[in-house]
Amino acid sequence: MPAKLSTRPTLWRGAAVTCAVGLAVIGTGLPTGRPSEPAVSRFYDQKVAWGKCPGEGMPKDMQCGKVTVPLDYGHPRDGTLELALARYRATGDRKGSVLVNFGGPGGAGVPQFASAGKEFMSLTDDYDIVTFDPRGVGRSSPVSCGDGKEQIDLPDDPAEVRRDPQGVLDRLREAATACARHSGPVLPHIGTVDASRDLDVMRAALGDSKLNYLGFSYGTRLGAVYAAQFPDRVGRLVLDGVDTLTEPLTEQGVAGAEGQQKALDEFTDWCAEDVACPFGQDARQARRYVVMLVDSLDKDPVPSVFGEPFTGQDLVAAVSSALYSKELWPSLERALATLVEDGSTHAIEAFAGGGGSPGRRAKAGDGGLVDAEDVPLDNPAAAMMAINCADDPDRPTGREITDGLDRLRARYEEASPVFGRQRLNEVLMCYGRPAGTDFIREDVKDVDTPRMLLVGTRGDPATPYRWTMETARRLGSSAVVLDNKGSGHTGYASSKCVHGKVDAFLLYGTLPPDGSSCAPDEDRR
Repeated sequence: MPAKLSTRPTLWRGAAVTCAVGLAVIGTGLPTGRPSEPAVSRFYDQKVAWGKCPGEGMPKDMQCGKVTVPLDYGHPRDGTLELALARYRATGDRKGSVLVNFGGPGGAGVPQFASAGKEFMSLTDDYDIVTFDPRGVGRSSPVSCGDGKEQIDLPDDPAEVRRDPQGVLDRLREAATACARHSGPVLPHIGTVDASRDLDVMRAALGDSKLNYLGFSYGTRLGAVYAAQFPDRVGRLVLDGVDTLTEPLTEQGVAGAEGQQKALDEFTDWCAEDVACPFGQDARQARRYVVMLVDSLDKDPVPSVFGEPFTGQDLVAAVSSALYSKELWPSLERALATLVEDGSTHAIEAFAGGGGSPGRRAKAGDGGLVDAEDVPLDNPAAAMMAINCADDPDRPTGREITDGLDRLRARYEEASPVFGRQRLNEVLMCYGRPAGTDFIREDVKDVDTPRMLLVGTRGDPATPYRWTMETARRLGSSAVVLDNKGSGHTGYASSKCVHGKVDAFLLYGTLPPDGSSCAPDEDRR
């Protein structure tokens, strides 16, 4: 899931002493790594032309640009894509760039940077801080599944599934077909393995011989894949809110539902202590009220800002985003009060919006950047499904889905009565799509790179701490773990201790001892 680095809702996962890590010098004028294939190496010759960012409300000191990458690295002459970039320039003696990925999958970097870029100003003494919209995301050839009319709506009655199992599978296939139709040629090439190769093109276009990188949530998966593909081009890599590299989507979905439910329970406990809480002052009853509100909106939606039906699952998506940071809880409480008391969705939709308007998109397949207003509203969700499916080689048979749907649904609903259905649908949406890569599960391990910093947060609702430890063991001796004993999704923006240690590594190469920890910051709510 995307890391929320701002308190404002945005439209859109050793040694006893501190040691310095010897890394290759990063600077301009040094040779950049490039592939030997001529058809691909030509993409390494480009330079980014920076200029004013298009659109209203963009920070004046943020610059925007683009890079061109092959649509298909296996056939690099068969079309190209443009990827949107944004940066804050170094204010001191520039040593290179740090590329930032905010997570998702499906999180657009440029709008997040516009609202949360100030979090990284401590790095600009030495570095340009650069982010991007990955392929298929935001302005970079955004994928879509349409206006929502073709969304899956699986029957709640198990008897109906048994009466018409083929009907269930047909709905899933129709949804997959709709996503392919609305997304264009980028869809088969949207996975993390391709996005990692894009990272290397960006690195070269920025003039860096090594990749310095700060990845949040899903961005840690992207960083780990890069380390496996380009170990000799790894500079200083930080992975915050560490994703799993091995668990199948089914298990990821259950873990995500459990984490989100725990965060929701903590929110309702907090909310019930406030007389303004729209769910009352009984925390247990407040939890039941949330379930009833979701069910009520699924049965009888209210009009959204765009006039489309706002359903219970739309509410689930919005609440899910807001729960990533406790600093967003007061805003979430007010937004829920507006919904419950006035029937207005305006405030709550701000947590889940993706930009654009329903069904709008630029001409599919031209590979150029689209305008921000033409990014489909469903792009974050559509891209998340597409990337997760592309990264997972497992595809259950139709028989396995229909025979096991009742058990699977019960397991997800037990994990979370609020988030379980949404998480299950995300997993089922891979049915009917081509099988994903096995590269991540089979080959991203024992990387031969300089040491990298992995930050795991004990109370993370999206990426459980055990994933940090599992991924560290998998990556091998290069991984150094920092244990953040706080809560919230990722640690860089929520913990002063984590922020300081990450900056020390990126700026000076200074790593904390493996297994060291950061105590929680004082309660700032």
